[in-house]
Amino acid sequence: MGSPGGESRGHCCEEHLYCCGAATEVLKFGVRDLRCSRSRHSAPCLLFLVIPGNPGMVGFYRTFMETLYQAFEGRYPVWAVSHAGHCVPPDTMDMLEGDTDIEKPTGFSTGDVFGLQGQIEHKLAFLREHVPRDTRLVLIGHSIGCYIILDMMKREPRLQVLKSVLLFPTIERMAATPQGRLMTPVLCRLRYATYLPVFLLSLLPLGLKTSIVKFALRGLSSLDPKITNAAVRLLSVDCVANAMYMGSQEMVQVLERDSCTIGQNLDKLVFYYGATDHWCPVQYYQDIKRDFPDGNIQLCSRGFRHAFVLDSGREVAAMAAKWLRDDLQGL
Repeated sequence: MGSPGGESRGHCCEEHLYCCGAATEVLKFGVRDLRCSRSRHSAPCLLFLVIPGNPGMVGFYRTFMETLYQAFEGRYPVWAVSHAGHCVPPDTMDMLEGDTDIEKPTGFSTGDVFGLQGQIEHKLAFLREHVPRDTRLVLIGHSIGCYIILDMMKREPRLQVLKSVLLFPTIERMAATPQGRLMTPVLCRLRYATYLPVFLLSLLPLGLKTSIVKFALRGLSSLDPKITNAAVRLLSVDCVANAMYMGSQEMVQVLERDSCTIGQNLDKLVFYYGATDHWCPVQYYQDIKRDFPDGNIQLCSRGFRHAFVLDSGREVAAMAAKWLRDDLQGL
């Protein structure tokens, strides 16, 4: 592990660290260090952990997380961990620790930390290294983060998962979706063509990059202003390359739904499908609803987009808090 670097803003802080040898950003609302707090006998009994979609930059989830944190009056910390390599590390860090041979944590079975399977093990390694084993967890996944959470629960059944909220889940047949059919050639064969334009954009002054991002998002009438900074940070060749590489693996690896893991954990799962989600057609909602009629499987009736963090992070967080309130009573 490298030495964490961080920025604190009241009850919120940003930290950069090495996990599985890769640069990782952690956004934290509430307690900054669960292990230190535990040693003072004041650690919270529960942690909300957000697993992002792709690109997995935690800054996109700031409003969502803050709303969730405030919904429970700050009683529980709310953290988000970026995907490996989906962040711009500070000048004191490289994207890969040492940029040479990376020492993997116990149980790390793949050297491909930026790939989909490596990202799953990256999240498990983060929990092993930063969260006491007996901490109860509320896992919140978005898009491919839902696939990662299901695989985490499968690989590590000892995790103390109280609930997993899966928002706009891409957990099956991604390449067969309307967006998947469009993006598979781009991600699998043409992604290298995007690197030069992104590199040229990254050289622009910050103010100009910010203006370009705002122009690109001008069609969103209720754009969350906190999104702009995260979108500007995404204009990095390393981040884009790692995100697109992970996306290429999603297209070829996310195939059949893991109904076995879902069935074994059905009482812990909340699914929320989009009604107009081109990454996850309504047919997928109907299929899983048919296969698991007793599950908490919902279809959006409020018009939220797949990338809800752009303009509806506050509303989706309030909705998730409402689902979770009964489960958290008495904790």
